[in-house]
Amino acid sequence: MPYTTGLITNTRATGTAASNVVVSVRNTSNASAMMIVEVFGVPYSMPALTPLYVTGYYVPAKSSDIREFFIGGNLAYEVQISSPFPLAEVVTSVYGLDEFGNLVTDQRVLQSELTQITTLSIPI
Repeated sequence: MPYTTGLITNTRATGTAASNVVVSVRNTSNASAMMIVEVFGVPYSMPALTPLYVTGYYVPAKSSDIREFFIGGNLAYEVQISSPFPLAEVVTSVYGLDEFGNLVTDQRVLQSELTQITTLSIPI
């Protein structure tokens, strides 16, 4: 099932801007979970959603994985996450980090705050 953070504004005018976004995944099931993460940015130079990262990886059963993606210099960003394996139960969260590695709490999206979407923007 795919989910999105929706578009997150990333300017100092609205608080602290993030340089990186962290995607944390916890696999609570007894089966490995395949994760697909797509990160998009909206550059200052052109206000169009631009793919920055598309990655797929496995999270072993009863374990976790934390990945960091550079999104600095973007007016806004969006993270889309999918776990296509039906037997896997995963819990995800997304946080922005400033240039010093500190959490940008205004850019926090917990599992319960993610929006379900019908498909990822870049089908895999």
